[in-house]
Amino acid sequence: MEIICVGNELLIGKTLNTNALWMAKRSTSLGVMVKRITVVGDDVEEIGVVVTEALKRKPQFVVTTGGLGPTFDDKTLEGIAKALKRKAEVNDKALKMVREKYEALAKEGRIERAELTPPRVKMARLPKGAKPLNNPVGTAPAVRVEIGRTVLVALPGVPSEMEAIFEESVVPLLRKESGNVTFFEASIFADNIMESILAPLIDHAMHDNEFVYIKSHPKGEEKTPHIELHFSTTSKDGKSAKDKLGKAIMQLSEFIEKNGGKVRVQKKSQ
Repeated sequence: MEIICVGNELLIGKTLNTNALWMAKRSTSLGVMVKRITVVGDDVEEIGVVVTEALKRKPQFVVTTGGLGPTFDDKTLEGIAKALKRKAEVNDKALKMVREKYEALAKEGRIERAELTPPRVKMARLPKGAKPLNNPVGTAPAVRVEIGRTVLVALPGVPSEMEAIFEESVVPLLRKESGNVTFFEASIFADNIMESILAPLIDHAMHDNEFVYIKSHPKGEEKTPHIELHFSTTSKDGKSAKDKLGKAIMQLSEFIEKNGGKVRVQKKSQ
């Protein structure tokens, strides 16, 4: 799976890219590996290039977020159309979704008129052959299009909208692909041992514990090493996964203590 985040605000540091963090954690929890996260500005050409490059790698899923709204700088769908070499055209189903959203807002008294102005119609302009997806929170429909074996889904950038659509329309696709595999993780902390000494110990533990991935994350300074060791695995069986993690944690902990380090356990499994 690849994630593409669109927005100048991400590139200039105005907005923290929490959407990428959320999607990566959620996808990983479902047993789906995120292989690449790309950030691109609000430029049709750049979006087209990034989407084209992603599709060439033929991932199972490409998910974009941002750039689906009514303003001039919402250019994701135009960029996707360019990458696919398809025309962007008003989709009747998408237009109906947009109309109904604004009619509901007008009925609630939140807007004066539900008129389909050009900016509102813009949200219904999809690449030819794409399908709109329901947005249970906002007005802009999400979009799904299949290119060979790759499913591309374009989501809004507003976090509440992105998350709602992801849960409703993307999670079922990921579950089907992963076969209901679940991601499990746990951490321990090592003190008084340098990362350079830990490196071969981690290699040894990973070699002896197949399917368990161990990653070191230094938290302290070189003179006072304090290192988080993150263990992860995927499995359909929770007990089996926890047993694998437990065995790897025990072995690496013993290695660390034999080399003069101290271990503190902090459970983070799910």
